[in-house]
Amino acid sequence: MKLYYFPGACSLASHIALRESGMPFEIDKLDLATRKTASGEDYPQINPKGYVPALRLDDGSILTEGPAILQYVADRKPDMQLAPTAGTMGRYRLQEWLTYIGTEIHKSFGPLFGTPSPEVHEQAVTQLHRRFAYADAWLADKDYLVGGRYSVADIYLFVVSGWGGHVGFDMSPFPNVQKHSARIAARPAVQAALKAEGLIG
Repeated sequence: MKLYYFPGACSLASHIALRESGMPFEIDKLDLATRKTASGEDYPQINPKGYVPALRLDDGSILTEGPAILQYVADRKPDMQLAPTAGTMGRYRLQEWLTYIGTEIHKSFGPLFGTPSPEVHEQAVTQLHRRFAYADAWLADKDYLVGGRYSVADIYLFVVSGWGGHVGFDMSPFPNVQKHSARIAARPAVQAALKAEGLIG
């Protein structure tokens, strides 16, 4: 398998999940300016949507969208228990969290990566405060988001929570989210992915 990524983007979650799975894979960095990958591939031909992540499967087909890739990786290595079994209520809870993180937290960061007007900036910050407040309350008596076990939902939340420092969004009002992020960051697979993307030394 090959993961197409950009350092620190949401593709980092897929990268971490792949490392957690222990499956063999390679990574290929996208150059946002040229739309070429480090190996010289034309990224719009790989993923016409234009954004990361994309995962080239062993049969040559391409899977896109982070939550889909996360579940695919988890299901390929069920012994690692990165996701509850398909068809169980636990799996639906996982999908509930992946959807919330993707549509309510991830997307709310979007305007802050650009140069929004003061009004748009304030709206995005207000939205993020509400969304993180919910996650923080949920984690008040839990180490992980779903069923008391580490899962791909925790990986995704870790990645988007890390964006706060890059866009000037204050995460200090959310101590439980911060503790969760520290817990995930300490994992060897997470450290390996961060190092491979040049995010840590």
